[in-house]
Amino acid sequence: MIENSPALLMGAIAFLSYLLGSVPFGLVLTALSGEGDIRKVGSGNIGATNVLRTGRKDLAAATLALDAVKGAVAVAIAWVMTPPDMGAQAMCVAAVFAVLGHCFPLWLGFKGGKGVATGLGAVMALSWPAGLAGCAVWLLGAKLTRISSAGALLAFAVMPLVLMALAGFSFSASPKPLAGVLIAVLIFVRHHANIVRLLNGTEPRIGK
Repeated sequence: MIENSPALLMGAIAFLSYLLGSVPFGLVLTALSGEGDIRKVGSGNIGATNVLRTGRKDLAAATLALDAVKGAVAVAIAWVMTPPDMGAQAMCVAAVFAVLGHCFPLWLGFKGGKGVATGLGAVMALSWPAGLAGCAVWLLGAKLTRISSAGALLAFAVMPLVLMALAGFSFSASPKPLAGVLIAVLIFVRHHANIVRLLNGTEPRIGK
């Protein structure tokens, strides 16, 4: 049985989390609402920020919420599927693979979103203090800079630090700090073009 094999169980959790994370809610919602293919709008990204460029704030909000929920649900499913002694590790695997699925979905040619909402939802499920800190930094950073990507990058720079602090700055005490770092790496990789524009001072501001 799969529950008697930790490796198989972790593999199943990783696979299911990847599949859940790769559901492209931005693409689905814009198509169902008659807004067409979101990949042909703005940056071509399937996330909430690009959905907002259609002028549909309701679709953008729904995309943001659903992308965050799928990250949290993946972590919750992992918690339910595993015995207590494997719970933390399984939840961290689920969090990382949910973000990986969103960023690199198989059925979209591995061209997905940037993982911000899904990452926030996953971290919130792993540790609500770290998740709340990330949300606060994201909102504050975006408000002060008027640049969405700046807020997101600041949030994912802070959340691993919060996870580390909660674990006593020890990677051996809990797998959560490592999961936070891996998720942050994915987010920064997906924002490589944004980082270049930020450094050049050409990153678009919110509303423009």
